[in-house]
Amino acid sequence: MPEYSSSPQVSDGGLYRSLTIQRRVVAALLAREILTRYGRHNIGFLWLFVEPMLFTVGITTLWTITKAVHGSNLPIVAFALTGYSSVLLWRNMPHRCIGAILPSLSLMFHKNVKVIDIFVSRLVLEMAGASVSFVVLSIFFISIGWLDPPEDLLEVLLGWGLLAWFGWAIAMLLGALSEQSEIVEKLWHPAAYLLFPLSGAAFMVDALPKAAQDLVLFIPMVHGVEMVREGYFGSRFIAHYNMYYLISVCSVLTLFAMAKVRAVSRNVVPE
Repeated sequence: MPEYSSSPQVSDGGLYRSLTIQRRVVAALLAREILTRYGRHNIGFLWLFVEPMLFTVGITTLWTITKAVHGSNLPIVAFALTGYSSVLLWRNMPHRCIGAILPSLSLMFHKNVKVIDIFVSRLVLEMAGASVSFVVLSIFFISIGWLDPPEDLLEVLLGWGLLAWFGWAIAMLLGALSEQSEIVEKLWHPAAYLLFPLSGAAFMVDALPKAAQDLVLFIPMVHGVEMVREGYFGSRFIAHYNMYYLISVCSVLTLFAMAKVRAVSRNVVPE
């Protein structure tokens, strides 16, 4: 009579197999998303990185020409790069997840393709595009002397990672909610534009009056932007942020997002 074991080795094997399957599913969805969005013409998937770079360079040029005031002695190039790149990181993620389930119903006919896989593949793509754009532009501006190297690279990475986490959480939550109501998409677009000037991208918290500082620090993205800027220019300005507040907000949003994705997944009927 065969023996059945509940040893950790069996459990670990099952978990490893599940992770392997999910990795392959996400990789396949990534390839499909790249081809669907960018095709094989012109520079193809390189638009994933070039598009956010063009946006960032455009904003940097505009702010330089208009001599925008940002309340610090930082060069406008450094200010625009760290600010607008951060906005692109979290703002575009919800846009890719809202309404993503309906056009992907045929893919979920395959038992291994789940709603969360659709979201993850799109979010990985958005995060990769914004991150590569930020790194390439940073290296370029440093090489021509318009930007100093980061004073604390680890803090830059930590701040960037927390902003990405915030983007993932809010994107999955809104993506799941949009399956139940079309109003989510209609509300997010104006909300994203309103959040841009409030996200810390266009101002330094230290330059604001104390009362205004207390208000803007309720906005989670401000803490991430301040962390990224302190990692770059910590000795040149006073940063205001609470890393644990941002982590707490991201954790709560993630819990709500995962619960909502699970609930929506139960009601999805593949085509």
